[in-house]
Amino acid sequence: MKKQILDTIKNYQSIIIHRHVRPDPDAYGSQGGLAELISATFPEKNIYTVGQEEKSLSFLRRLDTVPDDLYKDSLVIVCDTANEERIDDVRYKQGAELIKIDHHPNEDPYGDYLWVDTSASSASEMIYELYREGKTSGWQMNDEAARLLFAGIVGDTGRFLFPNATQKTFQYAGELIQFDFDRSSIFNALYEMEAHQLKLQGYVLQNFSMDGNGAAYIKMTQPLLEEYSATPSEASLLVSTLGSVKGIKAWVFFIEEESEIRVRFRSKGPVINGLAKEYGGGGHPLAAGASIRNWNESDEIIQKLQGICKNEER
Repeated sequence: MKKQILDTIKNYQSIIIHRHVRPDPDAYGSQGGLAELISATFPEKNIYTVGQEEKSLSFLRRLDTVPDDLYKDSLVIVCDTANEERIDDVRYKQGAELIKIDHHPNEDPYGDYLWVDTSASSASEMIYELYREGKTSGWQMNDEAARLLFAGIVGDTGRFLFPNATQKTFQYAGELIQFDFDRSSIFNALYEMEAHQLKLQGYVLQNFSMDGNGAAYIKMTQPLLEEYSATPSEASLLVSTLGSVKGIKAWVFFIEEESEIRVRFRSKGPVINGLAKEYGGGGHPLAAGASIRNWNESDEIIQKLQGICKNEER
């Protein structure tokens, strides 16, 4: 499949690269990293990256504005997006051909060409593997591509602390840092917080609830976010905060937006992506997300998460 993808990319003059809504570092890293790789290898091609920009990640890449008529003769590639409904910019369907590159469970097998590797730490790791496949036929890596792919890997592995960081992940990261980019600036930009975010983090640590089986949750309403001058996206960045709590097994953040409530799951063992799927979401066994419409559903989710953690004891 990697060879098919390389051959397909070679055949198109215009390529438009998408990723998922509410992007994280891996979404930006894989999307932008692939764009830079293609541009370095085929400078004559026109490569575009599209989607709604996330202000906190603008240090990684600024995105392009693309007219509708450009899609007709373009190859479209979607990175790091398991389900079609989560693809940012619905025009992805208008391209001549569609490629899916992703590391989440392949429950929605869309596209003309699909490369899904659930053993990969990140889509950025997969893009680097695609480069290694194409290297013998002339594919080029530049410093900017390396910076973006490294940032994506760092983001999805939690600075290499999560269990999805494999021997291959470390090997690829080691090869990427041989290129000329500032690792310190990446870590600082990804993990430094504004004062209001740190205060909100303090609220989370003081107000989360956890039962005797290690199931925890926190509800963050719109009035609460306004009190701390925080956006839903900023609140979502705090989801890993509870991972350092002794005895915790799995936890969920509920973050209220104008029209829905974001649900962010994390786990140290119990599988939680099935629960996310029940509410129209999905993700990895230990990291998943969904959206709900009202707070009554949040209480249902809490009860089900408590049951999952309780059953983990047996």
